[in-house]
Amino acid sequence: MKPKRVMLDVRDDIRNGRESFSKIMSAAAELLAGDQLLLIAPFEPVPLFAVLKKHGFQHTARPAESGDWEVLITRQAQEQSDEGVPAATPPSSATVIEVDARGLEPPQPLVKILESLSALPAGSEVRARTDRRPVHLYPHLAERGFTAETEEQADGSLITSIRRR
Repeated sequence: MKPKRVMLDVRDDIRNGRESFSKIMSAAAELLAGDQLLLIAPFEPVPLFAVLKKHGFQHTARPAESGDWEVLITRQAQEQSDEGVPAATPPSSATVIEVDARGLEPPQPLVKILESLSALPAGSEVRARTDRRPVHLYPHLAERGFTAETEEQADGSLITSIRRR
């Protein structure tokens, strides 16, 4: 099967103050090994590159003649990224991603959990273990199209199960 290339232009989203990270990572999560996403942005999205690498993607970025940036994002065939984080799997396979955010000071648990959701395949789930109820996380999840249920554990920690709506 020939790898596909999808284009995503987020210039209008960014210029109009809309969050584009979720849109980018959702599009990337749909890619199979060898597939590519051509991202068009009004600036070089350098912070995105580390997140992509963690989730098993490579990228090349170059300025376009218009002054915007073109970033070619490619899903790698490897099972784990260089940092030991499981690469996102194709949408057809359901997985559970465990995130341990205990012992972190706010806002680090929020950041760590949202980062794990960035390339969550359809039908998969994140189970995040925290020391406190993640009340600041819930609005971010709703905004990104996720639902969550939090349960207290016998050891006093909390597990929040997060899925796409």
